[in-house]
Amino acid sequence: MDPNTLPRDHGRAGDTTHGASDIVHGDWVEQAMPSALQPYFRLARIDRPIGTWLLLLPGWWAIALAAPGWPSPWLLGLFGIGAVVMRAAGCVVNDLADRKFDAMVARTASRPIASGAVSVPAALVFLAALLAVGLAILLQFNTFAILIGALSLALIFPYPLMKRITHWPQAFLGLTFNWGALLGWAAVTGRLDPPAIALYAAGFFWTLGYDTIYAHQDKQDDALIGVKSTALLFAANSRPWIALFLTITVLLLGLAGWLAQLAWPYYVGLALAAGHLAWQTAAVDFDDPRDCRKKFNSNRDFGLILLAGIIASQVV
Repeated sequence: MDPNTLPRDHGRAGDTTHGASDIVHGDWVEQAMPSALQPYFRLARIDRPIGTWLLLLPGWWAIALAAPGWPSPWLLGLFGIGAVVMRAAGCVVNDLADRKFDAMVARTASRPIASGAVSVPAALVFLAALLAVGLAILLQFNTFAILIGALSLALIFPYPLMKRITHWPQAFLGLTFNWGALLGWAAVTGRLDPPAIALYAAGFFWTLGYDTIYAHQDKQDDALIGVKSTALLFAANSRPWIALFLTITVLLLGLAGWLAQLAWPYYVGLALAAGHLAWQTAAVDFDDPRDCRKKFNSNRDFGLILLAGIIASQVV
């Protein structure tokens, strides 16, 4: 279907903000930031940090997994800043690619590029600045980690196109969003080892699970405008598929811990984290977009529980 035929008042069901827009008005961005900067904060999704958390956590897991004791605060801090910057860069790339689609949907029509608050040339300059900051952070790491980090660009730029050509854009997102598992291990050790590969694979299946949940909040509009997703592919069979993905996630996380010879606190944390995933899978209401968003957001808690288990096992 031609996206131009989508009614402009057809807001996506996933709205979690006032009205149809996915931007909250009257929040800290409007209260604290100069008006000229506000569209760029919105474009970078600084006001909606869940994506940053999901990008950051695999890197923090890997840093903690590779550390012989407490993880380096310096590396954790660099990865924190890097996650903010590179998530912002990814959002700019995504919104540039999707600007015509976004303008046709009430939930996304007020996004800065789609609404015209940020022009395409200005967005490209902003993207270049973000990538420059990302490069400056990457250069703080060892040579091997720099190479691993640079390779991630091969995934970041094609991602927005995947939902146009395959029902599995969530798989490509999994490859992209969990790259920090490889980078984090390389930043600590200067190489890649089996625990890092297992951790990366676990993150891949984790993303398949949580992003399928996320995609259910937009499934009606995605079907109308011709955007593909695992939510549309699996439809009524989504729950068993998500259960499969998240079961594989837990098994691979167990393998990563075993390969890294982690102590028993890790498996306590993993059991608690597995219970959290089981709750998500059993409780999510795929026909309630707000509940899908709530369950999706709760994956930050899953990641922090797992991180606590890794750190505890290293310092016990």
